[in-house]
Amino acid sequence: MFSKLFPQCVDNTYRGRKLALWLLAAIVAVKVFQCVLIMFNGNYVLKGADGIPLDTYTAAGAQTVVAIWAVASLNRLLIGLMCVVVLVRYRSLVTSMFVLLALQDLGREAILHFIPIVRTGNPPALHVNLVLLVLTIVGLWLSLWETKRP
Repeated sequence: MFSKLFPQCVDNTYRGRKLALWLLAAIVAVKVFQCVLIMFNGNYVLKGADGIPLDTYTAAGAQTVVAIWAVASLNRLLIGLMCVVVLVRYRSLVTSMFVLLALQDLGREAILHFIPIVRTGNPPALHVNLVLLVLTIVGLWLSLWETKRP
């Protein structure tokens, strides 16, 4: 398993289940879409999908929150683009990308557990991100499950 996380040779050889590749592509597509939406329409996404009551903040406070989320989205976007490069050219790192995505999601959830964000209603982003985390863990498991060589 350690050799799958840190392969000696980084190439396009992939021995895990093909479904993991499709899951990684779908997860990355959703995450990239989320990032682009936040970066270009942050107010709408933060109010609607994330349930953050920006209207209760001062104008400067709301702008700061949107800017922080946009910067965080840029970081997530760069990881997503790294995943695309791995899918296209360096498939031996697929398992590592699943680990990176899982650690990113779990780390975010741990931080938000100890420093919660005040939200209104039942925002859909919480459920979408939970589904993405579960799919990431399933994809990790599938990427570790080697296919038989012919």
